[in-house]
Amino acid sequence: MILRCYRKLAGISQVAMGELLGYDPSYVSLLERRRRTVNDRQGLSHISRVLGVPPHALGLAGDEDADFLAALQFGESTVRLAEIARQAGRAAEAVEELWPLVVRLETRLREGRVDYGMASLLARARATLGTSLGHILPEEQLYLAARWTGRAMRLARHLDEDGFLGHVLRMHGNELRKAGRSGAAIVRLSEAAELSDDEGERGQTFVLLARAAGETGDLEMHDEAAASAERIMDVSGPSGILFNPFTLREVRVRGLLRTGRGVEAAELARSRPGSGEAPAPQWAAIEAVTSAEALSQAGDSVGARVLYSEGLSLAARLGLPHQMQRVARGASEPGLGDVRADALAHLQSSPGTGRRSAHSRDGARSSAFTLVLSSITGAAPDCSLPPAPTHAGNFRTSSFTCPVSSSRTCSRVSSQTDARAAASAGVTPSRTYWTMTAPALVMYSPPAAAQWPPRYFAWV
Repeated sequence: MILRCYRKLAGISQVAMGELLGYDPSYVSLLERRRRTVNDRQGLSHISRVLGVPPHALGLAGDEDADFLAALQFGESTVRLAEIARQAGRAAEAVEELWPLVVRLETRLREGRVDYGMASLLARARATLGTSLGHILPEEQLYLAARWTGRAMRLARHLDEDGFLGHVLRMHGNELRKAGRSGAAIVRLSEAAELSDDEGERGQTFVLLARAAGETGDLEMHDEAAASAERIMDVSGPSGILFNPFTLREVRVRGLLRTGRGVEAAELARSRPGSGEAPAPQWAAIEAVTSAEALSQAGDSVGARVLYSEGLSLAARLGLPHQMQRVARGASEPGLGDVRADALAHLQSSPGTGRRSAHSRDGARSSAFTLVLSSITGAAPDCSLPPAPTHAGNFRTSSFTCPVSSSRTCSRVSSQTDARAAASAGVTPSRTYWTMTAPALVMYSPPAAAQWPPRYFAWV
């Protein structure tokens, strides 16, 4: 099939193809009709070399391909475990686990070396990465989460799986809403509702559609979507962390507030369930902040203080900067100044990182997560800096080409031991980017160490 396609595109005959390859034209004909096959590596390499066909297109796998295929065997499990971690309130861990897999798959895609199964895995990994980032990024960076779910959506449209496309559209719609694009979110969520044939997934979509409609102040759409979700739940029962009474109630409170029905929102907020009924830890924080907003708007500053404090405590423990920002913004009413100050203090202690307190118990995990998040948010080496020498201080480096500018040379720290030696010598991390297999760490010398010019390092 590949030989026939090549010949047709090149506009040559079987005779000319035979002359190129040194084959009899009748043999070329047999190969094109699959009456004969070339199975030996030497023959396949010959065809690849003469015709300029990529080796992988002919089924030739090098050592790199073998390693990649072995890693892919764990890809499905990685995505599933990351999704479980996200739903359990450990979104930072989900990002850490997903990012190396996504980087390798994206590299493969750019090289044109992706089959259907690999494309499907990449779409799922992109979507899960985006929704995980949606938990841990501050408001001003939530567009990055929507960017990843959007990339998942574009890939999913080529996979011809309506159910999966509906799932991705639902995730992308929610991230668009969080990024302030509620109008676009409604479009994606409405499409998802049409594609979903599973009642549980349709119910989840209506919950998110109600939330997006509330953000735009569309009273009629909000009420209709919430009622549709409730009808489906009465028939099919709740499912997942999105489609349950706890979540739907929070969406209703927020929708009532956004559509000018503050009294009804406060009444519903006062009948709130306990945080132990939340389907996931992050939802306990979200619901507490939403109920606090409703009480604050109704003039109940005492009740609002209690719930803002509860939501802030949960958000700080789980590393949810967006919820901390909601507290800081909502607690601007008189009498809540100390709550607002606490929220701002929590945000300042982890600006833009979304680091969780659990990570502080493990310095290596915290450093790794900071590297991953920095790479996702677009930080890259400034290639205007001078290149590093081959040796620096008491730690070893090796030369490699800077991925941002091939005309410059960077340096790679030989081991984590050398990286620690660099850190102890006063060289601290600045920015990060990613290679195919490992994060690259840009390090620089502080001004006090004037004898060391700025240098690049990659943390292997």
